[in-house]
Amino acid sequence: MSSKQMTGAQMVVKALKDQGVDTVFGYPGGAVLPIYDEIFQQNDIRHFLVRHEQAAVHAAEGYARSTGKIGVALVTSGPGATNAVTGLTDALMDSIPILVLSGQVPTFMIGSDAFQEADTVGITRPCTKHNWLVKETDRLAPVLHEAFHVAQSGRPGPVLVDIPKDVQFASGQYVGPKQIKTSHYQPRMKGDAEAIEQMVEAIETAERPVFYTGGGVINSGPAASQLLRELVEATGFPITSTLMGLGAYPASGDKWLGMLGMHGLYEANMAMHGCDLMLNIGARFDDRITGRLDAFSPLSTKVHVDIDPSSINKVVKADIPILGDVGHVLEDALRVWKARGRKVNREALQKWWAQIEQWKTVDCLAFTQDGPNIRPQYAVARLEALTKGHDRYICTEVGQHQMWAAQYLGFEDPNRWMTSGGLGTMGYGQPAAMGVQVAHPDALVINVAGEASWLMNMQEMGTMVQYRLPVKQFILNNERLGMVRQWQELLHGERYSQSWSEALPDFVKLAEAFGAKGIQCADPADLDDAIMEMIEHDGPVVFDCLVEKHENCFPMIPSGKAHNEMLLANAETQGAITATGAVLV
Repeated sequence: MSSKQMTGAQMVVKALKDQGVDTVFGYPGGAVLPIYDEIFQQNDIRHFLVRHEQAAVHAAEGYARSTGKIGVALVTSGPGATNAVTGLTDALMDSIPILVLSGQVPTFMIGSDAFQEADTVGITRPCTKHNWLVKETDRLAPVLHEAFHVAQSGRPGPVLVDIPKDVQFASGQYVGPKQIKTSHYQPRMKGDAEAIEQMVEAIETAERPVFYTGGGVINSGPAASQLLRELVEATGFPITSTLMGLGAYPASGDKWLGMLGMHGLYEANMAMHGCDLMLNIGARFDDRITGRLDAFSPLSTKVHVDIDPSSINKVVKADIPILGDVGHVLEDALRVWKARGRKVNREALQKWWAQIEQWKTVDCLAFTQDGPNIRPQYAVARLEALTKGHDRYICTEVGQHQMWAAQYLGFEDPNRWMTSGGLGTMGYGQPAAMGVQVAHPDALVINVAGEASWLMNMQEMGTMVQYRLPVKQFILNNERLGMVRQWQELLHGERYSQSWSEALPDFVKLAEAFGAKGIQCADPADLDDAIMEMIEHDGPVVFDCLVEKHENCFPMIPSGKAHNEMLLANAETQGAITATGAVLV
């Protein structure tokens, strides 16, 4: 056998090594046993055995999001592949580059309803950037290399390669990544020079500008975040961000307005509503950001920079659309702006900042920690205070706790914040944190969770204990589906249909049953000591933080409302007030 002749299973492992992969998350089954046999016979790639295939994909997402590299998951046919669908859809919505390798029944059995057969390519076509069913071993290596190229080029996203078992056993010719032509998929990186010139002209004359940034800045790489920071500081323009874009500009920066959108800060949403120039850099005008479309930022000239042509003019019409990679466009815009004399409308900008400072006096995140119960805002604020000096990565589940984490935790750098934005996947945070910890073994990795979300993938505590991954689970336990309950209170006449569980476990005992450490805290006076105990423990921890059961997350733009129609917390009435002052109880 020549050096390039090998089995399909050997090709899979060889291709992963040639692409620089050092970590795979997976769960074995009959249709992928040849690949698992090859993994057993080598030491370059580490495999982490998860307890559920959904968790394998979320772990790959966490790994990818925190490193900028492609995350890899390996699952078997049938239910193995269908269990991966949620993770694939999550990665597609949030533009996370991952590769899922799935086993398939032998080619001669496809279509016969064989044991553990499913039309994986058909099922995953809507939730991947692209997918392949490889029926010939000679095609396997080229497809694998092409999959890596597609996943990370242009707008990143998930890809899937479905590999029948007989293809894994059969021998074929292996080719390396440099021998593969990928010219048929070369997304446009450089923005149109004329459009960039128009963008710069708008920057020079704007009276009320705002940068609106998204996950595309982070996906473009560290250089894009640096260029963004340089442009913000040089122009003096205010900057806000979507949930996915947190960390591209530092939370401690003096131009930072905080997060934008449904649970964004008052000053960020008011600036978006009142601006005359919106510079959308790598965001997709998600409905949680825009609110009511016909009232969205009605007075602004809208610049939209995006690598994905399908995102431009899909939701909001851009006055100056720029198709290209964020990093390249920002670099060109800075160069042009400097060459034209670094001009901005200083006098108008000073007035705009005076207005923003006035909005900031509303202090929309203010709360008082009083009474015997821990308020969730206080819990997250103390977590921020006690961990911000660490080499820290934060993941979340989905719900109220996710929004409180985005509001009260500050991110100074990109790739430090892993959350499910577009799909809103409960159960995402714990396995994602696992992937982050694998990628950054010496870092402090914390999953801010709600008890309901956390229970969806609690089985992964077994994975963390097995591989000694010291992830900290910080559960804000209100014994409710918090965000569901909040909407039922505000929009459905306080009819709390199925929004709580009457059979929650003892989380401390549950942690101990897995072999981890459990901590419970119910007294605000004990909270700091308990958090420090969690941080200082050298293994995985489940922290059960018992919080106020009926706390609502504000500010909030109700569904179908505009940015200037926010609900704000009202401590006196325990209800909410609108931005114009009307009380809602």
